[in-house]
Amino acid sequence: MKMNVWIKVLAAAALSCGTTLVIAQDREERSAKATLAEVGLAFKDIPDLAKAIVIEDPTGIGGGSNVFAGTLDLDDRSRDRLADLAREIGDAKHGKFDSLLVVHKNKLVFESYYLRGRIDLPHPQASATKAYTGLAIGRAIELGYLTMSDLDKPLIGFLNDLDPSKFVPGADKITLHKAMTMRSGIRISKDKKEELNGNHTLVKGQKHVQAYLEHSEPITKQSQSFLYQDDPRLVMQVLEAVVPGTAKEFIERELLDKLGITNFEWKTDINGLPQSGSRTSMTSRDMVKWGTLVRNKGRWGGKQLVSEAFITKAIDRIVYTGDEDVHFGGPDVTKQGYGYFWWGTDLNFNNTDYSSVSAQGGWGQLITLVDELDLMVVITGHDNDTPYLQIVAERVLPVFIQ
Repeated sequence: MKMNVWIKVLAAAALSCGTTLVIAQDREERSAKATLAEVGLAFKDIPDLAKAIVIEDPTGIGGGSNVFAGTLDLDDRSRDRLADLAREIGDAKHGKFDSLLVVHKNKLVFESYYLRGRIDLPHPQASATKAYTGLAIGRAIELGYLTMSDLDKPLIGFLNDLDPSKFVPGADKITLHKAMTMRSGIRISKDKKEELNGNHTLVKGQKHVQAYLEHSEPITKQSQSFLYQDDPRLVMQVLEAVVPGTAKEFIERELLDKLGITNFEWKTDINGLPQSGSRTSMTSRDMVKWGTLVRNKGRWGGKQLVSEAFITKAIDRIVYTGDEDVHFGGPDVTKQGYGYFWWGTDLNFNNTDYSSVSAQGGWGQLITLVDELDLMVVITGHDNDTPYLQIVAERVLPVFIQ
């Protein structure tokens, strides 16, 4: 599709109801970049964009991703659908989106920013951080610091600064596999956890694991059921123990640097290790890089960066969590499951299911991959009640289903 056709489609959508939508053709002047005043602000203090911005001519992602700039080579009806969605988001009809990016056949074909979204400001990731933590384990496996068989060994066997004599029964049942599928079985009351976490001398380094395994209820087959809790902290402890240097250095050297991610924030946990379950910030374009790494089965820049076997397990629905509480879901989002910190669902359109995997963060951070359509949808937002995945199923999928 020629660029001027896309401009006309978006412009028509904007004019049809006076929407607050800008078609940004000049990347320097109207590319959703942060102002100097906005650069140092906390996310909650970033002012809303006066007008939603669709970048009509996005550049490629770069950084070895091989994600090129592209155009929506689709019929007029399909283009209209995506333009209408952008207009409706700009008119606040779908909750609080901050960005919506679409990659199709390894080409960035659509890029848009709303409200607090900026092309050059890292966005809080919440639990999408878990997916990045898991991929660090996959990198450690690729480099030989762990093996795939290690995932099924007792997690405490990798941690040398513990006193197992004080553990509750069943502590040796916790494996990396169990922890990365949120099934460690650790059960600690909220009050006890707050007490432990409030005393940093009790949770520094591996003492964090020691404290949890001393004060948990016994670990049993029944307790090792899916529960969305602190299990990523156990995983980060293993990473810290097995890689040369620190986990922080390893993540930066072996993942962020290699992905070309330089504009980010990764906070430190109370135990002194990198945060593992939340509290990172990434730009929307860098979220595309993480998604591309998974889409390419761990390959990056022509090299195997993360173990392919690990990626295959990570995006499998190892545990089915049911359809009673599908976060960001709706009637067309079903069969929810969980792998190694990646969610899996079926997205339905026109009575056909399309399998998807997603890194997901609360309040609206998603990297959603639909392999059958060679499609990636990246979303940032700040609204925990918006059915983001339902919107992908209902409004984005049909654009690419021929």
